[in-house]
Amino acid sequence: MLRATELAHTLIRQILTPGGWAIDATVGNGHDTLFLAEQVGAGGRIFGFDIQEKALASAENRLEGLTQITLHHAGHERMTEILPADAKGRIAAIMFNLGYLPGNDHLITTRSETTIAALDQALSFLAIKGLITLVLYTGHPGGAEEAAEVLAFTKDWPAHFAASRFTRLNSAASAPELLAIERLR
Repeated sequence: MLRATELAHTLIRQILTPGGWAIDATVGNGHDTLFLAEQVGAGGRIFGFDIQEKALASAENRLEGLTQITLHHAGHERMTEILPADAKGRIAAIMFNLGYLPGNDHLITTRSETTIAALDQALSFLAIKGLITLVLYTGHPGGAEEAAEVLAFTKDWPAHFAASRFTRLNSAASAPELLAIERLR
């Protein structure tokens, strides 16, 4: 069975092509950022966001030599003010890997208010047939609440956004889930 992060990669591989544009809304150690860069190649563009300098330093080491990536020391809720105007409607994939930075302070986590603000902004950047993936971790303090609020927020989206939820039915309550949102038109 695929892990939630592996399923997110599988879905994004189907829509993100060389030369495409993508966003890693939660850079962390840079694993998803590297995955996105490999999909778009040298002709694409990747924009990454993280609030932790330690995360960005780790990611920069992993991403050394890749010129198609621009990392921002900022929260993902600042997309609109940071991304270039020509990114509107052009982003093929946006990845969120919610929770905390593995191996670091577990008290520094994503929060529903900033994640929802980022999701709201992400809609204007997403291309037709573009995809947003969110890996929802519920096993840390605040994680279950963030997941519930994000899921509730996406239920009210217009019909031209298809939201699908992938969860294991026979796993511990803290097993990560995947929320995938496609812009249909």
